[in-house]
Order: sequence, then C-alpha cells, then structure tokens
Amino acid sequence: MTRSQIRKYAFIKSIPIMCSYIFVSMAYGIMMEDAGFKWYYSLLVSLTVYTGAFQFVLITFLSSGASIITVALTALLMNSRQSFYSLTFLEDFKKMGKRMLYMIHTMTDETYAVNCTLELPQKEKEDTMFLVAFFSRCYWMIGSVLGGMLGQLIPWDMEGIDFCMTALFVIIFIDQWEKADRHTPALAGLGIGIICLIIFGASGFMLPALLLTSGLLVVLQKRKEEV
Repeated sequence: MTRSQIRKYAFIKSIPIMCSYIFVSMAYGIMMEDAGFKWYYSLLVSLTVYTGAFQFVLITFLSSGASIITVALTALLMNSRQSFYSLTFLEDFKKMGKRMLYMIHTMTDETYAVNCTLELPQKEKEDTMFLVAFFSRCYWMIGSVLGGMLGQLIPWDMEGIDFCMTALFVIIFIDQWEKADRHTPALAGLGIGIICLIIFGASGFMLPALLLTSGLLVVLQKRKEEV
C-alpha cells in the first residue's frame, strides 16, 4: 500500500475508537470545567497522562489536593493491565525505532484491540499501528477541549455516556470471535474474568484476571508446542 492508502486504512480502523473517544473525552472535559479547570488544563492532562479512566479519577485528586505519591500509586495500579498489552507487540515495537516510546505511551485498551485485528505485511502493520495510535490520541484531545469549552456554555447531563466504551469492546470481541480459528483464549478470558469479578469485585478484578488468563494461556501454548 502507498502512504496515502495506509493513512486511509488506519483512519478507517480508528473510526470505532473515534466514536467512543470523542464523547467520553467530552464528558471528561465537561467534568474538568465543572471542577474549575479550564479547557487548556484538560488538553494538558490529555497530552501528558492519556489514560481515560485515571483522568476521571485525577479530577478528584486535583480538586482535593491529593499527594503526588497517592496520584502516582493510583495511576500505576489502574493502568498496570496495559503492561500485559505491550507484551503482545513487543517485537513489533522494537522494530519501530524512534516511534517505540510513543507506541508504549499511547497503548490503550482500544488501540490494543484494533491492533490485534491487523493482518498486514510487517512494515505496513507498523505504520498502521502508529497512525491508529496517533489518530486516537488526537480524538481524545479534541474531545477534551470541546467538552471543556462547551461545558462553559451548555449544561450537560452525561449520565450513561461512558457505555459507548463497553459497546466498542463488544463489537471488537465479536469481530475477533468470528475471525479466530480457536476460541479457547476468549472463553478462558471470559470465564476467569467472571470468577475474578465475583471474588474481587468490580474495582479490583482486572489485574488478577489478566494475570491468571495470561498464565493459563502461556501454559496451554507450551503444552501445545510439546505435543
């Protein structure tokens, strides 16, 4: 593919992310404005932090004057699951040279899910992953600024808007299910996720679920190679 075709393809692949990021980041911008922080603070945080769930929590921290240690530890715990995502594309990122650090910084649930659907030659895959990450980050920053500016003018009721993130993952899961030859990883993730949700609750199930699922899949892969 030419560069123009790669840009077009990457944009198309990023459209589901755009549909969720714009609305959720607008909600973030509106909440920041409601807490007394202007749109440029929303932009600054989105530019440096870029992790949706924690950015919403950060609003409370900024308003309450929480310590740096509290903020740092919360950020680490809330986003530790993304460390597992990078393992999948570790070799791809190493081959991307100077873009590697940017790819690590912009790895999110959504970009990871889209990257898993890419079936391209190596060079085209790398360029597409970079553009998807870049486009997605732009969507989030644009939405944050729009939300901050609109929040000063119009009263919004954003209750339930974050469900668009859930809808995005359901669509991507169905797409992956239809393309996969084996459904063992998906079923293992679902089963372990439900068990961990029951045991640890909604606020603490993600990390143990990822640890257990990753460990189980590694064991299953080793057994498959030995057969």
